[in-house]
Amino acid sequence: MKKIQHIMLGLSLLLAFTSCATPIKNAKTETYKVAGNCEMCKKTIETAANKKGISSAEWDTDKKVMSLTYDSKQTTASDVLKRVAYAGYDNEQFLAPDDAYAKLPGCCHYDRMKKDIPVTTNTVSEPSKGDPIVKEQEKINVLSKVYDQYFALKDALVKDDGNTASTKALALAKTIKDVDMKSMSSEEHSAWMKVEADLLMHAEHIGETKDIAHQREHFSMLSQNVYSLTKVFKLDETAYLQHCPMYNDGKGADWLSKENAVKNPYYGSSMLTCGKTTQTIK
Repeated sequence: MKKIQHIMLGLSLLLAFTSCATPIKNAKTETYKVAGNCEMCKKTIETAANKKGISSAEWDTDKKVMSLTYDSKQTTASDVLKRVAYAGYDNEQFLAPDDAYAKLPGCCHYDRMKKDIPVTTNTVSEPSKGDPIVKEQEKINVLSKVYDQYFALKDALVKDDGNTASTKALALAKTIKDVDMKSMSSEEHSAWMKVEADLLMHAEHIGETKDIAHQREHFSMLSQNVYSLTKVFKLDETAYLQHCPMYNDGKGADWLSKENAVKNPYYGSSMLTCGKTTQTIK
């Protein structure tokens, strides 16, 4: 009798577990290389990758491979791998930010992956540094569109136009998602990974509302992140860091502009010229 009761209890627990599990629809399963060392790494990696009903992952401590199953209509493998990188773990698509890696326990400090450098199979001779083609390639800025759309958003706020600001912010959010990190250097990659999530969050918040006061709150934080990027990703033209001393109850706020003349995005027409240029960025 007791044996039967134990069996029934086991079946009940199994059914309860099954009923609690959330199945993943439109499931797609893939494997990816993810660096790491131990069981603590395994827990952190899987926690970062797992999202109820959307993605589920299992990391093999011996093979350093993560088996990922995800809902292909709700997320992408890249989105999951970004979360893993933010948690401190290099993988075949993204390198972890240096500060995230540094925060890992000592036993989890694995050998860092090296960023792949694209190579060409063409047999033509390598162009010299002074070649016009090389000079043109050097001008390419992976964040050009991000900067352009930031400035467009700033201009809409200067004009007190919440509708246009919303539209420009949504375009900015899409561009942030589409940034090609594979073309970045290691320094650029690290700088981008530090602020990408915040950039996207603030852009999406601005895009989701027409309330210009709320848009301006997020724009002040968005501007801080964009400014930090200019220290690594050069702009295509001269820009100016400008400061409003009155915004945020006198705490002040910065923004970037293509013009040296002050046009305040935090107050618009009510105090258009409030503020000053504090830095020229070339």
